[in-house]
Amino acid sequence: HVQKKRRAATARRQHLKSAMLQLAVTEIEKEAAAKEVEKQNYLSEHCPPLSIPGSMQELQDLCKKLHAKIESVDEERYDTEVKLQKTNKELEDLSQKLFDLRGKFKRPPLRRVRMSADAMLRALLGSKHKVCMDLRANLKQVKKEDTEKEKDLRDVGDWRKNIEEKSGMEGRKKMFETGE
Repeated sequence: HVQKKRRAATARRQHLKSAMLQLAVTEIEKEAAAKEVEKQNYLSEHCPPLSIPGSMQELQDLCKKLHAKIESVDEERYDTEVKLQKTNKELEDLSQKLFDLRGKFKRPPLRRVRMSADAMLRALLGSKHKVCMDLRANLKQVKKEDTEKEKDLRDVGDWRKNIEEKSGMEGRKKMFETGE
């Protein structure tokens, strides 16, 4: 009993599917015929039948008319192409904004690039800006002078002797007298 119902349901489903496909085919055929009729109407309206005249002057006039028509059609085509490009750009911008709002931004894979700091700054700031990343270039030259502390440290020599001298009360007394 259950299998009969299933068979009936699948048969009905397949019948409905085939009926829908037939309807879709007839609709597509109707649309194609309507487009063909529309095309014929447009051509008959915009392109009258060509009658080739016999004299040279009439042929030249016809050529001039055809050239003028070609120029106007080219201008229209150019205008529509520009409008199409503009709308495509707007669509891309809007879809990018929508993508950003959703937060589903896919990071592009990054490649490792060996580049010096100078080259990186030049790439970022442009070739107009002269940038030098040589950090040692602008440092001030300092002559090494012997300071008194360094002399004292050299004179002290072994640290053990220094500690022995300053140990006990005598060492404290010496430190107090010398002012260290």
